[in-house]
Amino acid sequence: MSDNIAKLLKYNNWRDQPLPTGFIRVDYLIRIKDFIGNKLIKALVGQRRVGKSYLLRQIIQILVEGGVPPENIMYINKEYTDFDFITDYKDLEELVLHYKRELKLAGKVYLFIDEIQNILGWEHVVNSFSQDYIDEYEVFITGSNSRLLSGELASLLSGRYISFQIFPFSFSEYCSIKQLDKTKPVFLQYLQTGGLPELFHLPNDETKRHYMSALQDTVLLRDIIERYGIKDARLLQDVFAFLVNNASNLISIASIVKYFAGKNRKTNYETIANYIEYLKNTFLVHQVERFSIKGKEILSGNFKYYINDLSFKNYIYPGFEYGIGYMLENLVYLQLLNSGYKVYVGFMRNREIDFVATKGDRTIYLQVAYLLADQATINREYSELASINDNYEKFIVTLDDIQLPNRKGIQHILTWQLQEILS
Repeated sequence: MSDNIAKLLKYNNWRDQPLPTGFIRVDYLIRIKDFIGNKLIKALVGQRRVGKSYLLRQIIQILVEGGVPPENIMYINKEYTDFDFITDYKDLEELVLHYKRELKLAGKVYLFIDEIQNILGWEHVVNSFSQDYIDEYEVFITGSNSRLLSGELASLLSGRYISFQIFPFSFSEYCSIKQLDKTKPVFLQYLQTGGLPELFHLPNDETKRHYMSALQDTVLLRDIIERYGIKDARLLQDVFAFLVNNASNLISIASIVKYFAGKNRKTNYETIANYIEYLKNTFLVHQVERFSIKGKEILSGNFKYYINDLSFKNYIYPGFEYGIGYMLENLVYLQLLNSGYKVYVGFMRNREIDFVATKGDRTIYLQVAYLLADQATINREYSELASINDNYEKFIVTLDDIQLPNRKGIQHILTWQLQEILS
């Protein structure tokens, strides 16, 4: 047996060793299971360290429990140095075919390839295997770069794929892991921690800060600086810091250029625009467009940016002014994405609606406020939604202790109960 096959078997001994699956992410598995058993390539995309590898192993467990011979399942993780010998698609193809011959496999082979963007020309062999009608394969891949594994998937895979974006743990998942009820104090704990899986196992804030700093450096260096040949690495980090500390604010690229110019930092519109695009490509930040509720059209110019997990704010940039209301808005945005909604910032007659969210035939409007502390605040927040003259659902989401009754068809939702409303 070759050394390379031995390395592969080291991580594929499903019959004789426990499968490390971690916390079972039921909602994702339900979505993915509907697409198992066909030739579509299943692509799991998302930021580094959100748990994509564990999800792959959870899918493997489903297959094994469903009767698939364990030897017919191949798992390759390009983050492991054992697989450094796979540099391009030809190496990958040779390994798969050698494995089949060595083990004398019969029937469908299931390929699971983690961080596939690290294999040059990977799409050639993935397309070939997924469409092979002689030797049957089913392919599952993950990646941490949305330009490669989202924006370019349609062209690279010719439409033969289904994509699942994986997010950090939601509040509901946090409660399940911690075995806690959904209450305001528990939600505040989650708000001040974040949803990255590894954070739940680290003992204190200092180790969490080190972990988050190392994660940020890895993404910026390996996924952006090295790939795009960035010369001003400090400026890239400062742009990310700016977006973290201005999340939930309406800003323009021109205003960011002006900000750095005020600090005597030489840059220009094109550079800032490119850096933001790179940060979006690695799922560190999300850009949200403005939507004219009256005109039913996308508005250009300013955008809102939200960070993919509040742990970047909580542990790397905690010293900057950033109100809890903005953090709450960021979490509501992430919950909307996690629940499968397309999200916009709404505008109508100089009024801003925090979120216009659509999913299938459902459209909802949401205003997010820290607290409805007095009558003036209540009137202001409700009036924004009341000004919309249609019959779509309207919600105000807050951290109040008591839920207010419906008012003119507008529902008041306590944040820790939001997921039930979105389901």
